[in-house]
Amino acid sequence: MSVELDVFVGNTTIMDEEVYQLWLDGHTVNDAVKVRMEGGVMDECEASKDVLLSDTMDQYRTFQMCERLLHSPAKLANQLLFQIPPHRQIMLIERCSRDALIQLTHLFQRSHNSLFLYLFVKPPPLCYVSSHGNLFFVSLSLFRYYAFDDTFVREVLGKKLSKGTKKDLDDISAKTNVTLKSCRRQFDNFKRVFKVVEELKGPLVENIRQHFLLSDKLARDYAAIVFFANNRFETGKRKLQYLSFQDFAFCAGQLISNWTVGAVDNMVEDMDVDLDKEFLQELKELKILITDKDLLDQHKSLVCTALRGKTKVFIEMENNFKNLSRGLINIAAKLTNTKDVRDFFIDLVEKFIEPCRSDRWTAADMKLYLTHYTNSAHILDTFKHQVVWDRYMGVVKSCIFKMYHD
Repeated sequence: MSVELDVFVGNTTIMDEEVYQLWLDGHTVNDAVKVRMEGGVMDECEASKDVLLSDTMDQYRTFQMCERLLHSPAKLANQLLFQIPPHRQIMLIERCSRDALIQLTHLFQRSHNSLFLYLFVKPPPLCYVSSHGNLFFVSLSLFRYYAFDDTFVREVLGKKLSKGTKKDLDDISAKTNVTLKSCRRQFDNFKRVFKVVEELKGPLVENIRQHFLLSDKLARDYAAIVFFANNRFETGKRKLQYLSFQDFAFCAGQLISNWTVGAVDNMVEDMDVDLDKEFLQELKELKILITDKDLLDQHKSLVCTALRGKTKVFIEMENNFKNLSRGLINIAAKLTNTKDVRDFFIDLVEKFIEPCRSDRWTAADMKLYLTHYTNSAHILDTFKHQVVWDRYMGVVKSCIFKMYHD
């Protein structure tokens, strides 16, 4: 029996943003079809359920073929297999601001022979121009493929990116309500980025941005994940559960910028991943602020004089000064030990944030106290470690300010 078929052959890759997101979220084809039907797609195109199923399956296959390229974004930018229609390029470009579009045009005119150019703009975070028409797919794919759920990353932050952690993804999926497939994709992305950048010289954020073509914000978030995984900071204790991933990401940025080897020498290997061991040794010198009774009393007097009349919790600040100072200095002095490095955030909460919270300090009280506490040390005649002090307290202040909330 003969059958007549109408066949159309073309080289344009058809990609639906909604289906792509459903694929990334780990939905099955049938689930994706159900979501699309509920969204009214069949009314828009007057298609049958069988046609919608076939279209969804076809796009899922396309995304699966593209996935290996997404693992190495530079290959994606240079590939010729998937041809993206020009109107998709225009659609994305027109979402840029007018000034960014002018800059992009000038950049393209100056470098029209370049295969791949990119420009960081807001919004959107990143626009791409490719002589092979990959603008839409590169930008959409990279941003969405390497995006992650804050609730998921919060569960794995600071853990070793190993098979052992991956075995726990079933439980994490159930806890966070993120599909297991999406959890695995996100975890594999974290691990992939970690492996690529861990041995590179140069700034961590810049290395991630260049190798994976991510926006500045997303590259910084990945840098935080890599940094926490490398140093194995404890983030899972009950007392730390109130802190979000973005709280920790901010603190990671402070540590990377000020406490790593790269903060003083930008040509050292692993410069933004490993803490500066020489600096951590120097922190022991700060103990003189609590072991020398005269210095401790003088420091307290200077701080309390500056605070008197400026806060409603002055009495509490004055009474607790020595305990709070010992807490901060002892944290510094023990950072040469790997375990104490891992416990850095729990120590800040237990030894400083919780006592202040129990005395009902406001965020403004906290800033006022730490500002005078830090600055007053410069007036102490016999204290000779101001450079180390500022490097330490600059980060500690910023982290505590970020962490001091409900």
